[in-house]
Amino acid sequence: MTHPPQQIRFCSSQDGTRIAYAISGEGPPLVMAGQSFSHLEGEWDCLVRQPLLQFLCARHTLVRYDMRGTGLSDRDCKEFAFPRYVQDLEAVVAASGLASFDLMGITGGGALAVTHAANHPKQVKHLVLIGAYLRGRIVRSTTPGEREETELILKLIELGWGQDNPTFRQLFTYQFLPDGTPEQLQSFDELMRKAASAKNAAQQLRAWFGADLSAVAPRVAAPTLVLHSRGDLRVPFDEGRLLAASIPGARFVPLDSRNHMPLVQEAAWQQLNGELEAFAAPAQVKTEASLNPVDGLTAREHAVLELVALGIDTAVMAERLCMSEKTVRNHLSAVYSKLGVPNRVKAVLWIEARKEELAASREAGKSADKAGQRGGKE
Repeated sequence: MTHPPQQIRFCSSQDGTRIAYAISGEGPPLVMAGQSFSHLEGEWDCLVRQPLLQFLCARHTLVRYDMRGTGLSDRDCKEFAFPRYVQDLEAVVAASGLASFDLMGITGGGALAVTHAANHPKQVKHLVLIGAYLRGRIVRSTTPGEREETELILKLIELGWGQDNPTFRQLFTYQFLPDGTPEQLQSFDELMRKAASAKNAAQQLRAWFGADLSAVAPRVAAPTLVLHSRGDLRVPFDEGRLLAASIPGARFVPLDSRNHMPLVQEAAWQQLNGELEAFAAPAQVKTEASLNPVDGLTAREHAVLELVALGIDTAVMAERLCMSEKTVRNHLSAVYSKLGVPNRVKAVLWIEARKEELAASREAGKSADKAGQRGGKE
């Protein structure tokens, strides 16, 4: 699959483990906390993860990384432990040079994001959690039967994860995506196989399962959005609700899906997109407005206008910008109004008359915005 250009770099965590991270997209910075079974390159070929990455890169400068033991990060790690995961995220943030940013955590990455937001309140502007939990599986396994089931799952991973036969991995694939298409299931299974060895996958999950945010979540000061699928088979819905209740002022949004992460064919996917668009809108609008001081267009409106100049129709615009056609039409109406033109033809003529001025304005705005986004370490 084609995807936005990404710069892959490496940094060292406190214990010397090399962590691979990537920067892609353009806009206000968003850091994605590490999640299970990641691969900076392979995720762009995954039918389940690629749509969200495209959506985020169209709106943000996205910083993401491979967990220790997975993807392009060091595979031969001495220690898999939640405190080490926390240090890995801190190392990536320091290496990227961001002074402040929005932070997103999905599944186990939510535990990392909550911990980082609590420990570094000046860095995190907004916190977004999807399919996350307050207590890992081991912590919330209170009966002998639940603990036995957890240990059985970890043993199954260790024995069968790396086999060519996907039977063992499919146990997790179907938990994550009970309503996925055969193509989506196969794609996600391939990502899991490529991302980590059987031994690393088991050790990584054991560390995730032992996370407990009960004392950490109440210390989060950033505005927080918690989204969770009602029928999630991987992380119980009630666990997501408990997490939201533990973070002061957090907003909880149930998603009408059985899949751990809503899929593009579901109405819940559009619901997720809308919530993400709206949540950080005030800060994003302020940043975007500064990119175009001459004509007053936001960065999104500028992107739409440039596609108009290329003769791109509304449907293709929507695909390229990861928007609905209705959203594109709304942006077009706003563009025409701000430019004082009645239609697409007049907008193209307006662009032709001001090409050099627009290009200079956009480049100057980008330079100023990047200088403001990057600063010294906390």
